[in-house]
Amino acid sequence: MGYLLLEGGAEFGGRMRDPDLKAIELAGGFDAPVRIIPTAAAPDNNHQRAGDNGILWFERLGARDVGSVPLIDKMSANEESIAKALREAKLIYMLGGFTGYLGETLKSSAAWQAVLEAYANGAVVAGSSAGAMVMCEFYYDPSQAQVVDGLNLVPNAIVLPHHNTFGKSWASRLLEISQVTLIGIDEETGMLDDGAGTWTVYGGGNVTLYRNHQVEIHPTGKTFSV
Repeated sequence: MGYLLLEGGAEFGGRMRDPDLKAIELAGGFDAPVRIIPTAAAPDNNHQRAGDNGILWFERLGARDVGSVPLIDKMSANEESIAKALREAKLIYMLGGFTGYLGETLKSSAAWQAVLEAYANGAVVAGSSAGAMVMCEFYYDPSQAQVVDGLNLVPNAIVLPHHNTFGKSWASRLLEISQVTLIGIDEETGMLDDGAGTWTVYGGGNVTLYRNHQVEIHPTGKTFSV
């Protein structure tokens, strides 16, 4: 099994280099194939620019095999060439944007099955903002103002991205309608699992857990369980 990286947003700059460099290391180093999924940016036709920004960022970190897959809708999510690229990747990174669109596009697709196969074979699966949200068992879809089923790589959890700006405002509302753990992740901050059930905070901010009627704040460098 591989590793999971959840990031709170404001990717591709600042202290995000800390979790992203660790992800590259776990993926096998700077020659490991990195593939970016820009789907969440497709509804406003921003996927090309967002994908290019991701390529530039990882290349600046030292990665030598970086590409953005043209996964923008249900049809492309089931193309074998895209599934093959993801299956062979060692670091898969899902960008932020439209959460519900990303979740519905990937759900039950050949591309998502390929991501799961890569993860089972040791790859790092990462997501920022919307990309992190859909990785959980549930996610809050702002466009529908409701909680829906996610892709379930992180059971019994909902991610609140951009927690230090607007994400924390969702907490009280979601605590009323859901019994799962809420994971608030600050911008320029990531939480990376070790493949054995514990997570470590990297970057410039905190990870805040809401569970069992308590609030836990975990600063950078802290290791904890979800």
